[in-house]
Amino acid sequence: MTYHPDRNPNNPEAEDKFKEITEAYAILADGEKRSLYDRFGHADVGGGGAPGGFDPAIFQDFGDIFGDIFGFGDVFGQGGRRRSRAQRGADLREDLHLEFEEAVFGTDKQVNVRRHETCDACRGHGAAPGKAPVSCRSCNGRGQVRYQQGFFSIARTCPTCQGAGSVVTDPCPKCKGEGRLLRERVVEAQVPAGVEDGTRIRFTGLGEAGAFGGPAGDLYIVLHVKEHAFFEREGNDLHCVVPISFPQAALGTEIMVPTLEGEHKLKVPEGTQSGTSFRIRNKGVPVLNGHGKGDLFVEVRIQTPGKLGKRQRELLAELAELSPVENKPQHRSLLGRVKDMFV
Repeated sequence: MTYHPDRNPNNPEAEDKFKEITEAYAILADGEKRSLYDRFGHADVGGGGAPGGFDPAIFQDFGDIFGDIFGFGDVFGQGGRRRSRAQRGADLREDLHLEFEEAVFGTDKQVNVRRHETCDACRGHGAAPGKAPVSCRSCNGRGQVRYQQGFFSIARTCPTCQGAGSVVTDPCPKCKGEGRLLRERVVEAQVPAGVEDGTRIRFTGLGEAGAFGGPAGDLYIVLHVKEHAFFEREGNDLHCVVPISFPQAALGTEIMVPTLEGEHKLKVPEGTQSGTSFRIRNKGVPVLNGHGKGDLFVEVRIQTPGKLGKRQRELLAELAELSPVENKPQHRSLLGRVKDMFV
């Protein structure tokens, strides 16, 4: 690369150095030539018929290297490949907003999508009906143009046809030669049960149509799920808070707890403390693309009444006398605290 003629135009010294390097590479890359060089030196290696004693076939390896680095389609006389005009279409994204219940149970939605579709008049090749792309005159249909620089022959992508080897001289009047038209379509989106906020659904081939007959891209629909007024979701589990009265917590009771599938009877044992959580199995969110459901966790909180009647005050005062509670710190033993850590 340092002594390449393209980087050193009109520099005979660099050209000689480059020849020397290619000759060395040719010897090192060939086991037989390397053996001869080790035994007899340079004299018995340079009889390959090429000027300077190096093998022209070695240029094929250099052609691959410089083709990747400099973007040359052909270096040192290699045959180049014609570049296809067809290009893959771009991917598209649409956002879809769902209610909480729609995400849990699944739903069918219609999504309006604006995308480029293949022109039905020219079928994507961009030429007018009855016409076809013609061979490029600049490169004679090869897709590459060749330049001679010293003893090097360098091929580059044709700037006229961009490597396709053909050009459209009579463009399609419907798509103006682009081969695609912008249209709006309705996509039927089936949202499976159990999706979460931010879930992406991929629809293969429903993105932008490819240019000049290339394959279409994909459509990605990103889901946005609204929050629920009562339930809070955590994975496949649901959480909620239900208020109960002090007598219900002290004496025990049965309460009706709302779920996404109707009400469920929950037994609250006597002596329940505020903040206790109860687990109701299989009342959560279905597992996405799987089997089973999560659970519903119900936290009960004792609700203190804001206003009390005369009789209520009398009863509570009587209860306070029967079960006095001293507001003093309770000192537990170290053993008791350790036991609590493993409960």
